[in-house]
Amino acid sequence: MRTKEEILKMMSSQGLRITDQRKTLTNLFSDTPGYLSPKDVYEYMGKYYSGLSFDTVYRNLRVMEELGVLEQVVFEEGVKFKLHCREHDHHHHMICLNCGKTYPITFCPMDQTEAPAGFKVVKHKFEVFGYCEACQQEEAASAES
Repeated sequence: MRTKEEILKMMSSQGLRITDQRKTLTNLFSDTPGYLSPKDVYEYMGKYYSGLSFDTVYRNLRVMEELGVLEQVVFEEGVKFKLHCREHDHHHHMICLNCGKTYPITFCPMDQTEAPAGFKVVKHKFEVFGYCEACQQEEAASAES
């Protein structure tokens, strides 16, 4: 996980102005191990900044994702964001649907996928959803009670 200082430096080096709101966003994502929906972020930010619009929050989430500070994943209930992991190489994730813990996939499935003739792949995402061992054990213990 990147430190708050590393995140702010990364945003600043990309020409992004470091505002109090962006510092608060950085703190929120640094302190949250799992994924947050734009609504979660908006509700959190609203506690500190009255009059803040949802559009402003969403625009900042998109900018931070484009800069590589945040990762975006599409869940069944909608898009969510989390702090970008430290993996430097291209990679994908397995994601626990209960606790949000992520595990890197160390190879790219696209390397084993043949695109149809005439189709040019320019970008892709690959996520696997399931339940981590701890959440499975927790569920089993609850079922036994």
